[in-house]
Amino acid sequence: MGKTIIEKIIQAHSPEEVLAGKIVWMDLDVRSARDFGGANVVQHFRREYPGAKVADAGKTFFTFDCVAPANTIPYANNQHLCRLFAREQGLRVYDVDSGIGSHVLIEEGLVLPGSTVVGTDSHLNIMGAVGAFGQGMGDGDIAFAFRAGKTWFEVPETVKVHVKGTYEYPTTAKDLTLAVLKRFGADGCLGKAVEFYGEAIEALDLAGRITLSSMATEMGAIAALIPPSGAVVTELEKRSRKQSLKPVLADPGASYSETVTLDVSGLPPLASRPGHPEDVVKVSSLKDVKIDSAFIGSCTNGRYEDFQLAATILMDKKVAPGVMVKAVPATKEVFGQLLENGLVAALFASGVIVSHSGCGGCASGQLGMTGKGEVQVSTSNRNFRGKQGDGETYLVSPATAAASAIAGRIVSAGEVS
Repeated sequence: MGKTIIEKIIQAHSPEEVLAGKIVWMDLDVRSARDFGGANVVQHFRREYPGAKVADAGKTFFTFDCVAPANTIPYANNQHLCRLFAREQGLRVYDVDSGIGSHVLIEEGLVLPGSTVVGTDSHLNIMGAVGAFGQGMGDGDIAFAFRAGKTWFEVPETVKVHVKGTYEYPTTAKDLTLAVLKRFGADGCLGKAVEFYGEAIEALDLAGRITLSSMATEMGAIAALIPPSGAVVTELEKRSRKQSLKPVLADPGASYSETVTLDVSGLPPLASRPGHPEDVVKVSSLKDVKIDSAFIGSCTNGRYEDFQLAATILMDKKVAPGVMVKAVPATKEVFGQLLENGLVAALFASGVIVSHSGCGGCASGQLGMTGKGEVQVSTSNRNFRGKQGDGETYLVSPATAAASAIAGRIVSAGEVS
């Protein structure tokens, strides 16, 4: 019987026969811990494996992105505890100036098609954007992965999604992602992997693929795997300095738990209403909702292409009076591109606050929390109360966020052009 993408990836990293539903040991190409949870990983490691070395220092990393730079003493202490452990073990730290860890691992060419990656990030399944397996795990599990270089894992079933048709601007990859989330709901893919196919999927650039894969968690999925296009493979070859990278593709005759067709022909801009990422409606149905703030960034929409789109909409326009807009690049690389191409100045001229790279307003306690009664549009992946503050957060695309910032209410980009 043929195997799905995730079955083939795990099979290449396991000495056992890999079948859906079976628990197997899996070797890990990358093991990581971010500043959120990283200190606990260190404490687990020292307590459970006193005096031990990590399995492979060259495959083990810390990434600081949730509260970067630290704005509280506890976070500063936790980050420095990780730095000291990294010095002892000879590990690479992508420190507070680097940006969101999952993005950095891709940018640095450390994650490639077919890779296996674990960390303390609940959205590490973003690696499906490059056809790799990524998974967030608990602090104790990651400490074991640091020590052993492997983990046990229950092989998931896979849902195959064929996206039929195409869409046009102002609809974007984020709207496609919200349409998928609306179709499956918060738990429609619980414990399963998802494979995406179709013309609209093939047309996605790496930034768009990152957007789609980053919200696998919101529908309960283990991973959202997208077979890399030729352009994506070429970019990854440049980043990794490796030639002839080969994507892992599903076998003919692979067994799926479900096959779904989703028609996105004429898909309009969408938004998720506060508290439930899966509560997705048309942006046009929210035209009477006034906003107080907007956030553009996060691991879902923090790439250069996202800010370029927002800046194009904001060009020669001003943010509405009384509206605060925060833009946080995903990584140092993205921030550098914004500086080099004049987009920081363009966003600033429109009234946008541009900050250093990191998770920004998507991480509770960091830049740009909302206050009680504050209504915000955000390009992130979660809008549970408390996640981005005490206010009400609508999830939207960068295009809708920029347009809404100009209008002072929730509108699509087509209404302000």
